[in-house]
Amino acid sequence: MGGPLQDVKVVDFTEIIAGPLAGRLLADMGADVIKIEPPWGEPWRTQQRFTPTESRGFMEYNRGKRSLPLDLTKPEAQEIIRRLVPETDVVLVNFRPDVAAKLGVDYDTLKEINPRLVYCEITAYGREGPDSHRPGYDMVLQAMSGLMACETKIENGVPQQIWASPLIDTTTGFCLAWCVCGALYSRERTGKGQKVETSLLGSSLALLGTRFLQVEYLDRDNRIKALDDIQEKRSQSADYDEMLAASPSSRRQRHHANIYYRVYLSSDLPISVGCLSDPLRRRLLDVLGLTDQALEPGWDANKPESIEYSRNLEAEAEKLFRQKPSAEWLAILEERGIPAGPVRFVEELFEDPQIKANGLVTEVQHKEAGAVKMIGAVAKFGETPMDASTPSPALGQHSSEILAGLGFPSEDIKRWKEAGILV
Repeated sequence: MGGPLQDVKVVDFTEIIAGPLAGRLLADMGADVIKIEPPWGEPWRTQQRFTPTESRGFMEYNRGKRSLPLDLTKPEAQEIIRRLVPETDVVLVNFRPDVAAKLGVDYDTLKEINPRLVYCEITAYGREGPDSHRPGYDMVLQAMSGLMACETKIENGVPQQIWASPLIDTTTGFCLAWCVCGALYSRERTGKGQKVETSLLGSSLALLGTRFLQVEYLDRDNRIKALDDIQEKRSQSADYDEMLAASPSSRRQRHHANIYYRVYLSSDLPISVGCLSDPLRRRLLDVLGLTDQALEPGWDANKPESIEYSRNLEAEAEKLFRQKPSAEWLAILEERGIPAGPVRFVEELFEDPQIKANGLVTEVQHKEAGAVKMIGAVAKFGETPMDASTPSPALGQHSSEILAGLGFPSEDIKRWKEAGILV
């Protein structure tokens, strides 16, 4: 039996990360995903490429798809789209509204061809509001959403982006795939397709968690004061450090002290320790032979003497962890059921037995690159298993196959390729 989305047909017009990731997730679940891109390839193919049309980034976010490069500005390409869309269940786009309409792949145009179509789009800021027309990328949304400020990383007075992972793009990709599944379920009940909208802005706010939550009677006055302080410091051209100090949501990251949820340096290597419940915290204290008055009722963490106490406790915990090697600490913590783990490098993960045992790394055979190891399916379905064994497509790898399946004669396909309308 195929995956949970077997027989679902998806046409993916998206580029870069968020939209292509959504398409990859749907392909992993068994959907037939056709990647539509310009004849010269989408931009991510040429970003740090190692062949004329292949890059690591494209391979990562386009696994499991079939490639149909089309010049959508040509009438022949529009003819292909008009024949493809009636057989399609889902369309993914991340064009600006004017571009989608100009290319004839906007919702109003496509729903006339297929009323049952689930049309899903990603925008940077949403379709409404003063920023709706603006382009945006992960790093820009990190800045505009407050995520960058909450991270409190500063270098030479400049706030730094979160660069180890495209968090907002990735979250948006998962969100879009989630929305597709919901819309398909709704269509099964009602018989109606619909348009679904997601945005990088919405995903970035979701990533803020409790920082984007205001309890009126607790937070309103502090928020108003913070806004006044931030505005005053901006008017004075204050350093960014000073503005951070005015923001409670950013200060919250700077705990007075933290012994329960952090990385410690042992006598040889760093290890991470995570205790987010009272029993786990008390277990860690017992292991270290420490006590913490902050766990007792009535503790006021904002008193100067409380801050000093917590900092001294943190220093004592750090001193204790430096007395034993990481392997010994990890064994002790595991025996007590305290979540902990070594700080690893990505290069170590491909052969990690835990990752391999759960199918979280897969090896695919790419047409041009050969063997490629990458992330496997991130979930398991007991009755409709996911499949992450198909690589990303080479540019135009499936054009003839797809068009022949739509009933176009080989002479037309050959002629269109020669004219550069498709690859």
